[in-house]
Amino acid sequence: MGDRVNKVTPLRRDAQRNREMLIAAAREIYADQGVDAPLDDIARRAGVGSATLYRRFAGRAELIEAVFGESLKDILRAALEARQSIDAWGGLVSYLERIFTLLATDRGTNDLMTTNIQGVPSLDSLRAEHRKTIDVLLRRAQKDGAVRTDITAEDFLFLTLMLGRTVPGAAAASPSAWRRYLALLLDALRPEAAGPLPAPALTQEQFATAVSHLGRTRRARQARTEH
Repeated sequence: MGDRVNKVTPLRRDAQRNREMLIAAAREIYADQGVDAPLDDIARRAGVGSATLYRRFAGRAELIEAVFGESLKDILRAALEARQSIDAWGGLVSYLERIFTLLATDRGTNDLMTTNIQGVPSLDSLRAEHRKTIDVLLRRAQKDGAVRTDITAEDFLFLTLMLGRTVPGAAAASPSAWRRYLALLLDALRPEAAGPLPAPALTQEQFATAVSHLGRTRRARQARTEH
């Protein structure tokens, strides 16, 4: 038998149109409501039946990948650029400002960056690079004397995660309010007024446990809307 060439069968024109409408509808709804919005609402916004949504996407994770894949790659590029910064502190501040601008303006991106959603390949890659970026810049800034030496990457990730979850609420009250609180958080990293910390830093395993707890309410609400 000759070699078989596997070809991806292109979607019919109407199927492709339905897919594009579903992605557009999901992008709008996720930006406003977050990624736990009911899938039926997305189908309704797109003007198709729920069965059509499930034919085009195997599940929520696949739809999230289709909606956010490119924007997550943009954040990944920002992470790589930040690690190239000559000034570690400046690179860290600039990187966080870019991240928090997205967290304040897009509820869906906020959910992806601050909860433990699984099964989205672009998000899995971003998480790894995000942690590496924070770790690299933090260590360099500590070596430069710009950051207190008792802060770990997990400390910093947890602080930004907690603040990140509150950003939509702050932005709803005042669009630039989050900048004040990010500045306060960054000031707390400075060594000048550092006092002893009352408990040890979270390990990587403890950090993962803490993040998984943040997503429990979201997952429970999601389960109720999909049954």
